[in-house]
Amino acid sequence: MYLLSDMQVVNPLPQSLSMPLMMDPLRVFLVEDSPVIRERLTETISSIEHVEVAGFAETESDAIAGLKAASYDAVVLDLQLKEGHGFNVLKALRRDSAKPRVTVLVLTNYATQQYRGRSMEFGADYFFDKSREYDRLCEVLEELVGRRGPAADHQGAS
Repeated sequence: MYLLSDMQVVNPLPQSLSMPLMMDPLRVFLVEDSPVIRERLTETISSIEHVEVAGFAETESDAIAGLKAASYDAVVLDLQLKEGHGFNVLKALRRDSAKPRVTVLVLTNYATQQYRGRSMEFGADYFFDKSREYDRLCEVLEELVGRRGPAADHQGAS
């Protein structure tokens, strides 16, 4: 109970109404070979409420291994990597039917129609041009958080 200045007794709101609903964070894996861009992405994505960057890779093989080792809710995927190609990461991710389907957001400087078409063909959910649609990536991550409910509704989802 809370006491007001004039000694009026007031019952507080039930705890379920007075506290914000707790959510498991949206776990994002970054596949980006540029340390500068990866750092910027990490800072930007981490500033979104209920979103965390939970891992990253610079190469195709490290990305495939990292994505097999743990569960993530979303992958931000560059196509041109230090070693290998983002298309191969995407294909490997979609072949792994033992894991829940992860949302893939391609973010590339090679935003041609051919790359867009191939990305979607291989199973990307979104395709963004790094130089012109960076903000849209963040908007989509916020939308993904909005589609999720409290942590109790997502037990076993990650």
